[in-house]
Amino acid sequence: MSGPVSIIVPLFNEKENVRPLHQAIEEALKGMDFELLLVNDGSTDGTGETVDAIAEEDSRVRVIHFVRNYGQTAALTAGFRKARHEQIVTLDGDLQNDPKDIPGLLSHLGDDCDVVCGWRKDRKDPYLTRKLPSKMANGLISRLSNVRVHDYGCTLRAYKAEFVREVPLYGEMHRFLPIYVTWAGARLKEVPVTHHPRTQGKSKYGLGRIPKVLLDLTTLKFLRDYYVTPIYFFGLVGLVLVLAGLISGALAICAWSWWDMPILASCLTVVAPMLILFGVVQVTLGVMTEVMIRMHYDIRDKEPFRIRSTRNMED
Repeated sequence: MSGPVSIIVPLFNEKENVRPLHQAIEEALKGMDFELLLVNDGSTDGTGETVDAIAEEDSRVRVIHFVRNYGQTAALTAGFRKARHEQIVTLDGDLQNDPKDIPGLLSHLGDDCDVVCGWRKDRKDPYLTRKLPSKMANGLISRLSNVRVHDYGCTLRAYKAEFVREVPLYGEMHRFLPIYVTWAGARLKEVPVTHHPRTQGKSKYGLGRIPKVLLDLTTLKFLRDYYVTPIYFFGLVGLVLVLAGLISGALAICAWSWWDMPILASCLTVVAPMLILFGVVQVTLGVMTEVMIRMHYDIRDKEPFRIRSTRNMED
């Protein structure tokens, strides 16, 4: 698939890496028509001033400054919304992704492929703190989503813009983009890419992200199976609780009347109405969620971030 391309790079405290990255992208895309969107995600180390200076020197560079740090998901979402071209490539700003891989990814976009995911097959990161948790997470995500991808954590990807411009991303959901675009009907490929060790700056990722990933994965599972009909989830849980409460109540009557088991009867007498009450609450929650989902479809253009200022973004 030929044509102009939008390159999106989220940046958070990457002052030392921005200029080398800009130069590397220029070299890799020499002769190509491209724009470079640098999203400054509330950096505090001078990254903002550096990207503004680059934008002054190169009109192809467009800059978005967030008022504070919102995270990589919001930064990518802002880039998707502002990208001008129908081909979009995303990559990290730490120079661990190699811009030389971009033309190769773009060469796979076409009639039979809508999204190309990079696979850091030979990943240059510590094994115990980065590679092993990532491998376990990738396996779990693939199993639960039925979208088989080796490397959900690799930001280096190429997209047809139609599949990502309106994707609703929140929290840490950017890693699940292959799943979202597959839901939207995109055909996906995975291609091995080069991965370099970090030489400057400090990594923003670590074991502390694991709980967030697990919680987001739980949300994703719910969205996949019950997003349109949450009453099926909450209602089923509620009905099970009500049934358990009725059974407990029946057992309590038997324990009081025929079994001569006063301790069991007392416990069941307390538990039965609680289970029924919790069940009713669950069903009510399901109904309320259904109403909220219906309201959601009436809400448009609500972005999960605020922009402080921009450069070269007039149109």
